[in-house]
Amino acid sequence: MVPGEDGPATGPTVLRMLLGAQLRRLREGAGVTREGAGWEIRSSESKISRMELGRVGFKERDVADLLTLYGVSATDERAALLKLAQDANSPGWWHRYGDVLPTWFQSYLGLEAAAALIRTYELQFVPGLLQTPEYARAVILLGHRGAAPEEVDRRVSLRMERQELLRRTRPPQLWAVVDEAALRRPIGGPQVMRGQLDALIEATASPHVRLQIVPFAAGGHAAAGGAFTILRFGDQDLPDIVYIEQLTSAIYLDKRDDLDYYAQAMERLCVEAAPPERTPELLGRIADELYPR
Repeated sequence: MVPGEDGPATGPTVLRMLLGAQLRRLREGAGVTREGAGWEIRSSESKISRMELGRVGFKERDVADLLTLYGVSATDERAALLKLAQDANSPGWWHRYGDVLPTWFQSYLGLEAAAALIRTYELQFVPGLLQTPEYARAVILLGHRGAAPEEVDRRVSLRMERQELLRRTRPPQLWAVVDEAALRRPIGGPQVMRGQLDALIEATASPHVRLQIVPFAAGGHAAAGGAFTILRFGDQDLPDIVYIEQLTSAIYLDKRDDLDYYAQAMERLCVEAAPPERTPELLGRIADELYPR
């Protein structure tokens, strides 16, 4: 089934994942090995593996040859899958920011736009999906001090456009856990931070945003290793993905053991953090203490 235009699973990344999952089911149902499928399209077993994980683009000719190999002869079914392959090769909205967007982050934007549930932990910054333009600019300047003003503007615009997914008709659920240190670190100065904290208080009123704070009083906690995000998708054929960003690259984890470990860490964080209903009060207290009007 191809996702709706404004549903939670839009964009080429998730279309590749959905097509890959369907090709895998068809291959397994036909009793064909990855090696045999790779030979059929003049490629390798590893190429079939990447296709089935949705990590590469699809040539319509390859998809047509695989469907024939797997015994898919119904005209309607073939047409739907070939259309899916065509749509999966369409560039995402972020394509026009290619001059300031590393390839490894383009993959994340596609996954984020497709997610039904985004669970994220941050210990240094406010999560990108909840940043104000002024705060985002200050964060971007930390890593791009020598960038031209036009480049900084484009990076800020990219981050703001990401946030449009929270304003869709059917937005994903965002569950963010933020370390208190991120809220007390004066990124951009007092005025920027006051505006950011006010924006977070406003965000907590949204039914699809849940925000928790890990207070200093909690001591050490389950995610001492660093920030991470867990993405869950609306289609049961798509596995959860853990995203861990580094300075010049990112790690994407989808193995069951890794997913279980990070899911457990997130659950413990949510228990150790102050409950969501206390978040507006805690944000207001920090704002009045450090950044009074």
